[in-house]
Amino acid sequence: MNRGFYTIMGAQFFSSLADNALLIAAFYALATINAPGWMTPLLKSFFVISYVALAAFVGAFADCMPKGRVMFLTNIIKISGCVLMFVHVHPLIAYGVVGIGAAAYSPAKYGILTELLPAEKLVAANGWIEGLTIASVILGSGLGGTLINPHVSDALLQFHTPLHGSIITNPLEAALSVVMLMYIAATIFNLYIPDTGVRYARQATNPIELITDFAHCCRMLWTDKLGQITLSITTLFWGAGAVLQFLVIYWAEVSLNLPLDKAAVIPAVSAIGIAFGALAAGRFVPIRKSLSVMPYGIAMGLVVMSMTMVHSVWLAYPLLILIGALSGYFVVPMNALLQHRGHVLMSAGHSISVQNFNENVSILVMIGLYALMVKFDLHINIIIVAFGLFVSATTFIVMQKHRANQREHDSLSLIGEHKH
Repeated sequence: MNRGFYTIMGAQFFSSLADNALLIAAFYALATINAPGWMTPLLKSFFVISYVALAAFVGAFADCMPKGRVMFLTNIIKISGCVLMFVHVHPLIAYGVVGIGAAAYSPAKYGILTELLPAEKLVAANGWIEGLTIASVILGSGLGGTLINPHVSDALLQFHTPLHGSIITNPLEAALSVVMLMYIAATIFNLYIPDTGVRYARQATNPIELITDFAHCCRMLWTDKLGQITLSITTLFWGAGAVLQFLVIYWAEVSLNLPLDKAAVIPAVSAIGIAFGALAAGRFVPIRKSLSVMPYGIAMGLVVMSMTMVHSVWLAYPLLILIGALSGYFVVPMNALLQHRGHVLMSAGHSISVQNFNENVSILVMIGLYALMVKFDLHINIIIVAFGLFVSATTFIVMQKHRANQREHDSLSLIGEHKH
């Protein structure tokens, strides 16, 4: 890996660190205004709706200028969302603005990998990026939980700076100030991301033309015999992963009897497993073998259901690490293969925006269903079993579809096809 790749990793780490710490701060912000419990998962919905609404436009935006510059501009938007929460705009709206920046950031972040690295290094690169992203989830969730801890927030408020007493007056503002520093660090890294020299044809600016082109790209990936399998899997698992983050926090509060500041850190434990699984996949799964990992998705769904039998934090830790490891080993090769296949069929930015659109529609639908379950007071164990069965059954259906495709085409030869 070259130096440019490590600069991208640094930018991604700090940006994701801030996103995850800000999510926990947003939980706290909702609690301070006595928002109902079903509103908490909607934070994720407001964050990802931009990925869906802007999908037709962010691919062209990512491809119209060097991707380091795109990442810089979109981090500025994230900072703006953080500022809105600081000045007491409703947390759903403020976190939604951060989502706008994230939606435009993502095609540039992943698209630059296909410009910077050869195809045979994409699984390893994704393993490192996902591993580092998961590390930022661990630290970000931990940082967010720590910042809303009463002892820590009191200590932060006792620091004497020109801002204290005039601008920073309460625990939420103190926490958001630290988060903002993380976004600023990411923005500085963005300035040093190299220009790969890759240039695409002049991007359309007419909204109708952009939507038509995006619809064509969606159709191309969903009708491609390899693209439809990888897109199905990543769509399922990003939706499932979003639900799992909130499900684990709710489970930790109900089954493990933890307060919010400690429950908010629990998803980070599964993130440790995801990091190990992602790095193992980068090392042991070449891109031509990516489809062989699908049974791990079925196993992950089945293991999730065993959460219903755990009521001790010390038993919860190894279980969540195992769930994370299965997830990371499963989804990273599929993600890399989808990126490569999309890059073969269309431009990097357009491919990632199609992927983001489908994955975030899945997140919106699955988070919406989860919020309804919480609103109707379904027992946490019923939600966990339904979730695990859904993941395993859906993965099995996709595996059967892949076998049917293999009878028509040699999917391994599809990996090597060139753009046409």
